[in-house]
Order: sequence, then structure tokens, then C-alpha cells
Amino acid sequence: MVKETTKVAPMILSDATPAPAPMPDVKAKAVLIVEDDIFLSNLLVSRFQQAGINVQKAMTGEEALEILRSGMVPSLILLDIILPKKSGFEILEEIQADPNLQKAPVIITSNLGQESDIQRGKQLGVIDYFVKAQTPIEQLVVKVKNIISGKV
Repeated sequence: MVKETTKVAPMILSDATPAPAPMPDVKAKAVLIVEDDIFLSNLLVSRFQQAGINVQKAMTGEEALEILRSGMVPSLILLDIILPKKSGFEILEEIQADPNLQKAPVIITSNLGQESDIQRGKQLGVIDYFVKAQTPIEQLVVKVKNIISGKV
């Protein structure tokens, strides 16, 4: 029995033939939300997902550090200050002390709006500070989208 082989012409791209689609970016943009208020946490997750942003959340300071130490490198961290087990300031201090965790920018979202709190956050390297009671969620979503897309 003779086996038949078929020759196939190589694919040639011309101006009329569209190029193959680029490979998707394997480094998806993700935000780590560290917020212990269940209602606000779920609301933020929902709004960011609606805006096409991947989200991971932590309810305590220790949980946030575990996530960061597990190898997750978020594009941005939204960090509350008053948290169970470790405060946001303690998390920032640990991020600064561990060179493996200094990869993501941090925005504080807190109801602590005293000038001393804002200054302490800036000294610990945060890029912005929002007082929750004074900041519409949509403003926060726009700010985060601009940061992770490189527009800021």
C-alpha cells in the first residue's frame, strides 16, 4: 500500500490578509483591595470588575501580606488603615522592609483624614490618599484605571 502525502503551501501574508492576533498579555492588571468593611469591600470589587479590572481582596492586614508574599504582584494596592490584626501603616512598613514586596504602588483609602495620617502615609511611600467619606467610588475607579494603564 502506498501512502499519499499532500504538500501544503506556506502561509503568506499580504496586505489583504490580516496578521494573526497578538498573544494576550499574560500579566493581567490586578488590584489588591485591603478593606475590612464587607459591604464596601464587595462594592469596590464589583465596581472594579465592571471596569474590567481584575481584583483580589483581603479583609485583614495579615491576609494582605500573605497574598503579597505568595507571589502575587498587583498593579496597585488599595489599602485601608484601620484593619484587624495589622494596621495599614504596619503593612506599609513591612512592604518597605521587604524588597520583594516593593513592587506595587499603594493608595490609601481610609476614614482617617487627619493631616498627620496623610503625611505618615506619604512618608511610607503611598502615591495617593483618599478619605472614604469624601471620595465617590467612581472617582476612585477612574484614578485606579489611569494608574494601572500608565496614564498617571
